[in-house]
Amino acid sequence: MAVPETYEEKTGPNNNDREGAGRALNVILEERTVEELRASERRLVRKIDLRLCTIAGILCSLNLLDSGIISSASVTTIFQDLDLGVGNRYSAIFPGLSYLISTFYTRKEQQLRFAFLQSGEVTVVGLGNILNYGLNHLDGKGGLAGWRWMFLVQGLIAIVIGFITYLWIVEFPENSHNSFRFLTAEEQDLAKSRIDDDRGDVKAEPFSLKSLIHFADPKLYGFCAMFFCLNLVSTSLSYFLPIILQSGMGFSTDRSILLSAPPYFYAVIPVIISSIVGDYYQLRGLVITFNSICTVVGFGMLGFASQDTVRYIGTYLATGAYVSNWAAMNAYQASNITGQWKRAIFAAGVTACNGLGGIAGAFIVRQKEAPKYITAIWVSIGSHLIIILIVALFSLYFMFANGRERRGALLEKTIDFRYTY
Repeated sequence: MAVPETYEEKTGPNNNDREGAGRALNVILEERTVEELRASERRLVRKIDLRLCTIAGILCSLNLLDSGIISSASVTTIFQDLDLGVGNRYSAIFPGLSYLISTFYTRKEQQLRFAFLQSGEVTVVGLGNILNYGLNHLDGKGGLAGWRWMFLVQGLIAIVIGFITYLWIVEFPENSHNSFRFLTAEEQDLAKSRIDDDRGDVKAEPFSLKSLIHFADPKLYGFCAMFFCLNLVSTSLSYFLPIILQSGMGFSTDRSILLSAPPYFYAVIPVIISSIVGDYYQLRGLVITFNSICTVVGFGMLGFASQDTVRYIGTYLATGAYVSNWAAMNAYQASNITGQWKRAIFAAGVTACNGLGGIAGAFIVRQKEAPKYITAIWVSIGSHLIIILIVALFSLYFMFANGRERRGALLEKTIDFRYTY
């Protein structure tokens, strides 16, 4: 039986409409799936932030508690009581936490997470200085000097929190299901896939002597030199700021301790802002250069201004800039290498040179040069000019290397990898 023409005419368009509607539905479902995946990824990142970045910030803060105590105690009777000078020490907490953070975040996310780490650290150090101000007023209580109370109270705090962190610290992404109340199996798979998509090194390759070839990478020594120069300044300023306030600006012991805290609170602002900019625009070298210039200006104000108000403002600028550069330089280093053993080797090398910078920084503030401390000023300025020079050389190298990658070369033994500068 023949089908009426009008039915055929209607059926054809209806079939086409139905096919078109099916394609549209597929697109909607695909878009919804992508959006759901992005939402899941955002929830995962927030979960990692709340767990890993908070505990990492606390641990780094505890690692620096003694430096804050020594800094505050330096304007009390500690040197006369013990016949000592300011010393320095370093632990493996910084490279360990920096390495752990880099394994959970993509290269576009890392600087802000290092900023979270540094923000928590400097905030606690600032609060520690205020606490030290109060503890110094216990001088003579219980037969203990004020500086002894600082070590006793903050040491007990560190011990208690240390036990808590044993349970709260997390495993690497591939083993994160073993961490106490952390990621589900689905979240772990998503965490691993994010890193594999970003740089393909979520799982460490077996160690062999061939891994030592990473010591031959010139980038290692460039990054080491940058961290040496950075910690040269951070140590000299953080350890000796109360001394500078007391001997260089004439403040009392109590005021010197108290006034050393606000620059650390201020530092949270530039480190967060510069890290957001660095991650969003994928700028590393330019951010480091800007922070280095701010450090130079800050030390210039501290060393060459005649008014104490201007000199004190210079400590804000210098502190905020070097704290910001710590986050930027860690992201700069982590963004431009791949492979877990290479990360471990770079972290170890950078930490060693970071410690050497701290040792050198303990000798550049000379008491006999008060109130200007001209050696510390010029060494600090020169060290950051060196950082700017190294960044310029790295940027040229990364730019030409990325050009080779666009023409088919393989960088860092990783497909589609490009350097970030």
